[in-house]
Amino acid sequence: MSSPFATDPTIPGPLDAATAAALLDAAEAALAEGDPQRAAALAARVMGNADPAVSGRALVAYGDALGRLGYDDEALANWRQATRLPPSIATYAALRRVAATLVRRGDDAGALDAYRRADALAPASDRTEIASRIGWLSKQLGDDRGARRAFARSRGGQQLPIATIGIIAVTSIVSILALADNGTIINLLALDKPALAAGEWWRLVTPTLVHGSLMHLGLNMVALWIAGSLVERLYGAPVMLALYLLTAAAGSAASFAFGGPYPSVGASGAIFGFFGILFAVQRVHDPVLDRRARAAMAQMGGLIAINLVLGLVMTGGGIPIDMAAHVGGLIAGLWLGYLLAPGRVPTIASMWQRSDGAKGVDTRLAAFRIVGVLGLAVVIVGLVLVGPIASLG
Repeated sequence: MSSPFATDPTIPGPLDAATAAALLDAAEAALAEGDPQRAAALAARVMGNADPAVSGRALVAYGDALGRLGYDDEALANWRQATRLPPSIATYAALRRVAATLVRRGDDAGALDAYRRADALAPASDRTEIASRIGWLSKQLGDDRGARRAFARSRGGQQLPIATIGIIAVTSIVSILALADNGTIINLLALDKPALAAGEWWRLVTPTLVHGSLMHLGLNMVALWIAGSLVERLYGAPVMLALYLLTAAAGSAASFAFGGPYPSVGASGAIFGFFGILFAVQRVHDPVLDRRARAAMAQMGGLIAINLVLGLVMTGGGIPIDMAAHVGGLIAGLWLGYLLAPGRVPTIASMWQRSDGAKGVDTRLAAFRIVGVLGLAVVIVGLVLVGPIASLG
């Protein structure tokens, strides 16, 4: 891109990475100090750098300087050139500038396209804002369905919790079939302690698919709809499914180690796991959600207490409740909710990160989370290998 300004004459020859970064820092500082002409000269010196991310950052800074100087078309051209480079922080910044410029010029379709491309590169702290802008532009262009989807995302939600619905559908079908047959399905899927000890490891998760009665099934599915929808909103469908299986296995392992010798069925261990996740997430990560979701999450502590007390009362009254599974799932959920920040909605913590992504990925935190999840898996396997420890039933 041709420049109406001279490059910095004091630094001849090719630029190393440190020098290029220093020039760009100086260019951005000059912009902040109200000297766009010097910023343009410094940024132009770095344009065309062999590193696409560095060159993109230079194009963005140069375009910013040109815009300050009244060269609007030239500024837009530089930002557009930056958007054609491989994805980077600079690409995202350029797309935001292109979109805002096109909105001012009345090109809603072009702006919508730029915002959609920016959405794919946006840091967590910016996704709500971009989703809202996509919603307004979609509405302006007559795409009411697209606008509703975007506005739902901007509120920290999603339209349809497909994973939750899928789990409820499969569980209901299998449970009803199991109640109708002669016990074959329940015998195959229930948490049969001797069978698990003999190596039938699938019994750590399959008890969630069968229930002792239609009432048992109905109560669990209502609870799963409430908690599962929220977990899916926070983490997305794939992670929600993984968390469901992991907390189910934790509940079963706790039942195997600390529960009575009788077989057990039901999704309660995984549901208590979801209660624990939501309780921990609300207090540790503080996700940004709409009022209804915040109110539901705020009730998790009360739901946990009520269900634990009811379980103890019913067990004392002679109704067999697998409290070990409930507590095991709950503890696993609390641990996972503490470890894993939601990836699908902004959190108060993420909003403190710079929107240009300069903070980057904290590799130590990522490693801690991986080790934490693997540690839970080791505990689950260990409880099964060690065998029954004590009975809480």
